[in-house]
Amino acid sequence: MSSLTFLLLVFLLIQVAFASDSDPIRDFCIPNTGFSFPFLPCKNSSLATVEDFVFSGIKTPGKSNKGFSAVAVTSTVFPGLNTLGMSFVRADLDEGAINVPHYHPRATETAFVVKGKVYSGFVDSENRVFAKVIEEGEVMVFPKGLLHFQMNVGDSRATILGSFNSQNPGLVKIPSAVFGSGIKDELLEKAFGLKGKDIGKMRRRYGPQENLN
Repeated sequence: MSSLTFLLLVFLLIQVAFASDSDPIRDFCIPNTGFSFPFLPCKNSSLATVEDFVFSGIKTPGKSNKGFSAVAVTSTVFPGLNTLGMSFVRADLDEGAINVPHYHPRATETAFVVKGKVYSGFVDSENRVFAKVIEEGEVMVFPKGLLHFQMNVGDSRATILGSFNSQNPGLVKIPSAVFGSGIKDELLEKAFGLKGKDIGKMRRRYGPQENLN
């Protein structure tokens, strides 16, 4: 291997290792919704207003589903976030409610407990569980791509603000991905030791109507 080829290989490996949302090349980029391209161009910066950088949509909880609600805040609803490499979410959990095991393929998440007590944790690639009850004012970090979960263990509603280091973190909910994605019953029966009727129950519970994200 020539020295030039070796250096090129090292450079590419470094780029992969540190890959994330690209750095912006301007102060900000408010999407120009007057276009219909897959990626909207920035509108003239002179047309931006303070309202482009303020979002009021997380003052109240989102629509509840089995005691859990979430309001995702991305550049789609908050234009000022566009190209800044970040997004966030408000999550509310009623007493005993859970945020099902899930992961974000493109982002690390920090979860700040605004109020309440939440059993919170993640599982690493060696199947080790890192979990504890965190309370109001505490923060937990979920490394990129690792399975994590939350459950309200307090005696009142819990509220969490999650922040992501990606404009588009992605969301894969394990129950919906496994039982709501069309994987063959035979494989699921063998993988989980379940009978056909049990698979049917899980499909009805976690079918496409549950897989909202």
